Amino acid sequence: MRREVSPHAEMLATVLFWAGNFSATKLALPYIPPLAFTAIRFTIGTGLLWLILRRLEPEHDLAPGLGWTLVLLGVVGNTIYQLCFISGLAVTTAVNTSLILSAMPAVVTVTAGVLGLEVITGRQRWGLALATIGVVVVVASRGFDLRHGSWRGDLLILAAVGCWTGYTLGLRRISGRVSALGVTAWTMLTGTPGLVLAGLPQLSRTAWGAVPATAWGGLVYSTLLSLVAAYILWSRAVQRIGASRAALYTCVTPLFASLIAMAVLGERPTLWHLAGGILIIGGVLLGNASVRRPIPAEG
Repeated sequence: MRREVSPHAEMLATVLFWAGNFSATKLALPYIPPLAFTAIRFTIGTGLLWLILRRLEPEHDLAPGLGWTLVLLGVVGNTIYQLCFISGLAVTTAVNTSLILSAMPAVVTVTAGVLGLEVITGRQRWGLALATIGVVVVVASRGFDLRHGSWRGDLLILAAVGCWTGYTLGLRRISGRVSALGVTAWTMLTGTPGLVLAGLPQLSRTAWGAVPATAWGGLVYSTLLSLVAAYILWSRAVQRIGASRAALYTCVTPLFASLIAMAVLGERPTLWHLAGGILIIGGVLLGNASVRRPIPAEG
């Protein structure tokens, strides 16, 4: 009998894939413009996911009444989220972007509690607070310079947080009605056309013959691991352990991203990184040790 993989192991792999994506993308973006990069990434990723879906679930059939829900999740969780993130990052600082995105677990948890989708305990709130403080410490280690920020960019990143929250909670509500692989393939299919349209101008202007192997490697990593594999694992974890517990793991992403960037990009750790890492891991352990059974999503 095949042993079921722990959802916590799946979320850890997801975090590692997403953490490595920062360095992989940074290697590629000097040669492949961001909107073109995203358009290629999602086009290839969507095609691969559908090939995997047809092979592993040949009898896959969409349950009645889910079509427009999956269209909405795809547009919100892929098209709008990606466009808000990229457009916001272009006009605000990386520090502002990281700080705003670090609020995502708290936003998901509070929203899930308000909507009655999950029961949130006091210790889990403390765990989220501790992990979020750790994220702030890690990001603050590079210093703050709010003078170069843009309110428009900050608002776009905040909108991206809202998009991912809606996508994550939407996955929770349709739990059991479509497989994790199926929902990932469908939402990517419905979200990719908008990204391709947005990327067409940069796709036509890029000198593809001058793109080096390192940039192509970054694109391959970002597509196969950070997008295809991570999205499947994320969807499975949300359906099995709930939105807030899955979102809690994302607090660890900046820690792993820093470690990978140190190895790949030559950055050096500081005591602030160590202190933030301890807070992040402590918050994750505290939150996952005290979560009650999630409230089942309505059918």
